[in-house]
Amino acid sequence: MTDTYKISLPLYTCPVMAGFPSPADDYVELELNLNEYLIQNPAATFCVRVKGNSMEGANIKAGDILLVDRSKPAVSGSVVVAVLEGEFTVKRLAWTEKGTYLIPEHPGYEPIYIPEDSEFQIWGVVTYTIHKQ
Repeated sequence: MTDTYKISLPLYTCPVMAGFPSPADDYVELELNLNEYLIQNPAATFCVRVKGNSMEGANIKAGDILLVDRSKPAVSGSVVVAVLEGEFTVKRLAWTEKGTYLIPEHPGYEPIYIPEDSEFQIWGVVTYTIHKQ
């Protein structure tokens, strides 16, 4: 990634309280470069837009943008972007005694068992979800 894409935003050192309000600081002490904060390995990171609602329980909604790191090792419990039989999907990965599963986070969907002879590849681990409020 080149400096052409470097955008620094002000980062206030006073945290925003999610409970009772507190007086805000009027001082900006740092700048936050979102690329540096969100992306550990630029050469292995890509973005993808979400379609569907199977991961709403993980706070991943239709229209969200996922940051996906292909260099990060997937472990059981990771949210991953995978290719199964030529189709991309985002699900929670589960390696169990019974085999490999892709687990949706919505009660309307069933876990997907991955047979050993299937065309299956993990494309990367989801590191951040970007969505509008």
